[in-house]
Amino acid sequence: MIAAVAPYSYRYDQPLARYTSFRIGGPADLLVEVNTREELDRLIGYCERERIPWLLLGRGTNVLIKDAGIRGVVVQLGPDFNRITVEGVNLRAGAGAPLALVAETAARYGLSGLEFASGIPGSLGGGVYMNAGAYGREMKDVVAGAEVYHLDAGFTSLNREGLTLGYRTSSLQQSRGILVEAHLQLTHGDEAAIRAEMKALNGQRREKQPLELPSAGSVFKRPVGAFAGRLIEEAGLKGKTVGRAQVSPKHAGFIVNLGGATAGDVLALIEEVQTEVERCTGYRLEPELRILGGE
Repeated sequence: MIAAVAPYSYRYDQPLARYTSFRIGGPADLLVEVNTREELDRLIGYCERERIPWLLLGRGTNVLIKDAGIRGVVVQLGPDFNRITVEGVNLRAGAGAPLALVAETAARYGLSGLEFASGIPGSLGGGVYMNAGAYGREMKDVVAGAEVYHLDAGFTSLNREGLTLGYRTSSLQQSRGILVEAHLQLTHGDEAAIRAEMKALNGQRREKQPLELPSAGSVFKRPVGAFAGRLIEEAGLKGKTVGRAQVSPKHAGFIVNLGGATAGDVLALIEEVQTEVERCTGYRLEPELRILGGE
């Protein structure tokens, strides 16, 4: 494979905990970093022809990788997918660019619309893939289109409608399309005011969220007519632990790694939370984080 694909870098039997914000995860059979569209095309093409399973992993901020790890190939985008350019109110950025850096670049150019994203730790690609959001805003408010790779169609352009952005979902999740670049349409604003809002929102995050411990962010989707964290707190589960995984005492919507937690700990805690919340409130919570890997 390596000779045929000639990737930017690769590692066999690579533990994935260091590649996730949870600091949890077993090994990948092969971790491959691609740095050009041509390398990406060669890699996915090879995997599909040889029936080798593959999975794209961004910055690993909204995922839980199981302890057994991931069979096949885990793909990461290299530094050439981090480029950001600005023209007027239009910002184009590679899918690998950190979302916080994209928001910072927008602020530097006096462009408003991404203030909510300045404290989200994932990549731009992951943000579009999940339609990330916070404080009443989400990526669909600013995404104008994207460049997407599909093995059968190659590199194509999708407009906002084609991405079908909804609550924590997009068409990319069903099509297995790989976003390589996003096009954002922002508005002119005052840099000082933009930075003041970013500072205020990030202050709220630090005050209300357990940023001092490894986590994957919000574990559960917001149920209709309620808030997951509030339901978990009402069920008396704040501070509940399984092994070294804990429902955060600071924000019940988060599960944190106290140090040495396993994916098994987290999954058992998720199941216990779901069961108890449903028993107490009637709501069945649905995980927001992606659970990846084999048994």
